[in-house]
Amino acid sequence: MPILPYEFYRRPCLDVAHDLVGKVLVHKTEAGELRLRISETEAYCGEADTACHAHKGRTNRTEVLYADGGTVYIYLCYGIHWLLNIVTGEENDPQAVLIRACIDAPGPGRLTKKLGITGRLNRTSALGNDALWIEDDGFACGVKTGKRVGIGYATQEDQDRPWRFIMD
Repeated sequence: MPILPYEFYRRPCLDVAHDLVGKVLVHKTEAGELRLRISETEAYCGEADTACHAHKGRTNRTEVLYADGGTVYIYLCYGIHWLLNIVTGEENDPQAVLIRACIDAPGPGRLTKKLGITGRLNRTSALGNDALWIEDDGFACGVKTGKRVGIGYATQEDQDRPWRFIMD
């Protein structure tokens, strides 16, 4: 199956988040390649988006968001769950897509656990050069939108944005 190319990730975050639904997330491990189909994503659209980690600018944690599209951003949530994001757009324009769920792994922490994804992959490439990438096998599905979840710290306006994309 073809690995999503560099140009796929160099687009606006909302477009990438929508188009990732239905694609196949692959993690290459010592035991072989593990695959799950992406069923849900969320878009985080830069410094103006109060739900985005880059909202308050560059820090050691958020520096990866300022990387070029196709860079992997993984962080530990609540000290328990690794969450997987893919940076989108151009360098110095911090935006990313959270891979929120996959078929057979309903939740961002569950999918990273099932695939064995940890913070050691943070700042790597999703372009097939490392252990993590996304493939397009031609699968087609409908996509519906909804409000992002788990962002109570954001402004109400940003909480209400329909920037969650769900397989329909």
